[in-house]
Amino acid sequence: MTTSTATVTVVVPAAHLMAPLLGRRDEHLRLIESAFPGVDISVRGNEITISGERAHEAGRLFEELVMLVQQGHPLDEAAVRRSMDMVQEDQRPSAVLTEQLMRSAKGKPIRAKTAGQKRYVDAIRKNVITFGIGPAGTGKSWLAVAMAVQALQAKEVSRIILTRPAVEAGERLGFLPGDLMAKIDPYLRPLYDALHDMVEAEGAQRLIEKGMVEVAPLAFMRGRTLNNSFIILDEAQNTTPEQMKMFLTRIGFGSRVVVTGDVSQVDVPGGRSGLFGLERILTGIEGLTFVHLTSRDVVRHRIVGDIVAAYERNETPS
Repeated sequence: MTTSTATVTVVVPAAHLMAPLLGRRDEHLRLIESAFPGVDISVRGNEITISGERAHEAGRLFEELVMLVQQGHPLDEAAVRRSMDMVQEDQRPSAVLTEQLMRSAKGKPIRAKTAGQKRYVDAIRKNVITFGIGPAGTGKSWLAVAMAVQALQAKEVSRIILTRPAVEAGERLGFLPGDLMAKIDPYLRPLYDALHDMVEAEGAQRLIEKGMVEVAPLAFMRGRTLNNSFIILDEAQNTTPEQMKMFLTRIGFGSRVVVTGDVSQVDVPGGRSGLFGLERILTGIEGLTFVHLTSRDVVRHRIVGDIVAAYERNETPS
């Protein structure tokens, strides 16, 4: 059986784009060569010639990287690796990495950075309820808060509700100083931090005072109907099945919901997580979807993604 080979030539439109494209000392070129074994890549002037069985795929990658460089997107090792993942998933890095969701409080553009994050953001736009399941560092909560702020600014909803289960809220909170909200505040702090990234601390406080943003523990949702709201349930792996059902049945008209969780970090007493088995129960409901993020979607330091991947391999049945 013979292996089909192809030759593809990518013409870079300007000479000054070559250095950022290939990387310092051609480190990007070496990275791409290692990802496409059996493919020969040669550079002459502003032409990149690729030959081998996966030449067309490698050619698409180079074309996408050229467009990123043309648009001023900085290329580093992480961006090249993420671009390779996207091309393999038939995504266009030039579209994913340059599509701006909104700007942060400091004016920094907020974008999806991986193919998985792009699927997650698109799912939030299209569905009433989106479950974002994945390990730490994949941007589940941060992107959900960004989408919530965007929806509030566009007047698609009238308020944002950020909630988390207060795990071990009985005994441990009893030892903390202050009233109930002061005791619960440490559990909600990650949601405050994400909100402050989007609208700054003062802006967030004004929204809270006006009732346009509510940050509260999950227990405060009982007995309420949440209309015209963007609701984020964070750390959902630490809900009980009863709490999860209670939360999902609070959703009213005109609302959108994002539920985030990491099934590898269950702290709920007895391990009875409301997230376990939920996809099997809810699959098939229109307007509800599950998006799974993996170590490939970790956007923290590279070593975090490597650690998550190592745990994922260890947990996979042999």
